[in-house]
Amino acid sequence: MQEFLSTYGIDAETFRIIVLPLMIFFARILDVSINTVRIIFVMTGRKLISTILGFFESLIWLLAIGQIFQHIDNVYSYIAYPAGFAAGIMVGMLIEERLALGNVVVRVISSEDLSGLIKVLETQKVRYTLVSAQSETGEEKLLFTVLKRDNLPLLQAEIQRHVPSAFYTVESVKSASEAGILAEQPSRRGIGAWLTSVKRK
Repeated sequence: MQEFLSTYGIDAETFRIIVLPLMIFFARILDVSINTVRIIFVMTGRKLISTILGFFESLIWLLAIGQIFQHIDNVYSYIAYPAGFAAGIMVGMLIEERLALGNVVVRVISSEDLSGLIKVLETQKVRYTLVSAQSETGEEKLLFTVLKRDNLPLLQAEIQRHVPSAFYTVESVKSASEAGILAEQPSRRGIGAWLTSVKRK
């Protein structure tokens, strides 16, 4: 190791103060990010990729903790480790938002007219259920549907446009029958087309 560092002009003190803490910091970001994504895959029932991610998560963690034990007197490592953990949570959440995996069930509760929102769902061939309900304020309508998570922001925008005062909830679902999700398999490339087609209507 020392010969390798010397080749790049890195002395022992620079390695102890800068290089090693940075290695631990980025290793923690990587393994915590993998952990966050792995949990999402577990929740969506993807067994194989969850297992593979778990292997690399543990491997990276062992490498990071191994470096700490080899340099147990290095205080900078103890700062880098939790800092990398905290940053890894943020990075993992950002990755998870970008992936937008799985399905969600959306429930919309309102006493207003939901025909505009229903028309949007019918245009996109999204299956829905509409039932009458009763609350302390009188009669309500309960509309719920299951769709791909990457289409959720668009549906939320349509809810705000048609029934801005409606109360709605969103929950993750592990699986859903094909009859209960979008007829076309959506992707991030297809979001723009989905929104454009809705606006045309």
